[in-house]
Amino acid sequence: MDEVIQLADFVAVAVFAISGALAAGEQKQDILGFVLFGTITGVGGGTVRDLLLDTDAVFWIADTRYLWICMLSAAATWFLAPMFRSLHMVLLWADAVGLALFSVLGANKAMQWGAPPVVAVVMGMMTASFGSLIRDTLLNQKPVLLEPEIYVSAALLGAASYVAIHGVGGFESAGMLIAMALAFLLRGSAIVFGLKLPKFGN
Repeated sequence: MDEVIQLADFVAVAVFAISGALAAGEQKQDILGFVLFGTITGVGGGTVRDLLLDTDAVFWIADTRYLWICMLSAAATWFLAPMFRSLHMVLLWADAVGLALFSVLGANKAMQWGAPPVVAVVMGMMTASFGSLIRDTLLNQKPVLLEPEIYVSAALLGAASYVAIHGVGGFESAGMLIAMALAFLLRGSAIVFGLKLPKFGN
């Protein structure tokens, strides 16, 4: 199970690194900009999580493979990005995949470190959203999580459903997949159908 979780973690970091690189591409950054923003996005949320959980070491410092995955994924995006007709749509979908994976993986790590269920849910939400928040803030653009379509709610669904399934026990790997799928389906539906929560005052 540990190997499966780590593989999913690598994939999540790579996907978020790609989304960071695509955001840099929208602003016509050079390849070093791609690598910088890809790395920030890939490890940003997990870094905040590990610092708040006071883990033994921040994950990418303890295992530098995460950094290599970020840098290589971002550099590859530099060469592949011209093939995409709409960088923004690819960015939204890459972000949706990363959100789904990290919302569950963040909650899982919090529970491994003995965090209460409610804290694990919050850590899952932060892991899934803070990388893109840091990326968009540094690029001086409106954070994707502040767009009208559902975003944070999808991270909440993924983290909360995983914590709930984990509490039942007995099918850990299936529970992670179910929770990731729920988060992705909600965020994907928001992108396709424009689903949004009502705003204050409306």
